[in-house]
Amino acid sequence: MGYNVKDYIRIRDEFAKKYQVARNRADSRRIEIHARIPEIRDIDNTLSRTGLDIMAAIQHGKDTEAAIKEIEKRNNDLIVRRCEALRAYGYDSDYTDIHYDCQLCGDTGFVDTKMCDCMKKALVKAGFESSGLGNLIGSQRFDNFELGYYPAEKVAVVKSSVEELKAFAESFDSDTYKNFIMLGTTGLGKTHLSTAVAESVIKRGYSVVYVSAVSMIRDFSNSIQWGRDNEIADVSKYYDCDLLIIDDLGTEVTNRLTQSYFYEVVNERINARKCTIINTNLTVAEIKESYSDRVFSRVLGEYVLLPFEGVDIRKQKSLK
Repeated sequence: MGYNVKDYIRIRDEFAKKYQVARNRADSRRIEIHARIPEIRDIDNTLSRTGLDIMAAIQHGKDTEAAIKEIEKRNNDLIVRRCEALRAYGYDSDYTDIHYDCQLCGDTGFVDTKMCDCMKKALVKAGFESSGLGNLIGSQRFDNFELGYYPAEKVAVVKSSVEELKAFAESFDSDTYKNFIMLGTTGLGKTHLSTAVAESVIKRGYSVVYVSAVSMIRDFSNSIQWGRDNEIADVSKYYDCDLLIIDDLGTEVTNRLTQSYFYEVVNERINARKCTIINTNLTVAEIKESYSDRVFSRVLGEYVLLPFEGVDIRKQKSLK
């Protein structure tokens, strides 16, 4: 899996902080209890010397096994007394224990050398948050995409497109290379399907950036003004993410400069064999008319065309 580097670093640091907070909290409670209940302080001091006691038994050399069993029995008795003392003072018996959010990995994010499920879930959530899809994630899925709103003669074509996108998303890995351009007027499910693809890809551990063409071009314009490395105009994500989804191509102002920005992203991602999905209300003829020959050639030559035809689904739903 190829989790977004920035997300991974942030989540890793959050886990390290959680781990330390849990240990600090336990230390504070232990200090509190030692001050209030001297018996427990004495028990803890004895328990903390277990290693030294075992070494002394080994060095003594007389019936080491029996000596170690005696130490073990003593410790078990002390632990019972400790729990009883805590309860007698109104505390839970585990009051001074370290309480991790995840008992499986102890808030380290890893079990042995494998990433814990809790960290995987945190990274998936971070992927959703950084994708740009907001609340659309979870509500627009493959399993709730409805074909019944399309004209009967177009259903087979749309169904084929849905199946192709679903197969692409559910098998996405570091070797996947395929680009799509979804064409059709407003309200025909292009955003729904893009969101469904993004959700599946993020759940598989890969980074997704979802952006409108207008916002992406604005970022590039700002990057010239502020400097490419400035956070205000970070355009590196458009090159680096595993899947880039550009929505509403054709709504941005098109001129030589903006087309050069768009071409640079498309071309660099093709050369790097990184996947891109473009949504547009334009027809193929309108794309050819609005964009330069090299943009048109690059997109039409490297992208699978998925046409959507019908009546605005949102309007159909509102009428119902």
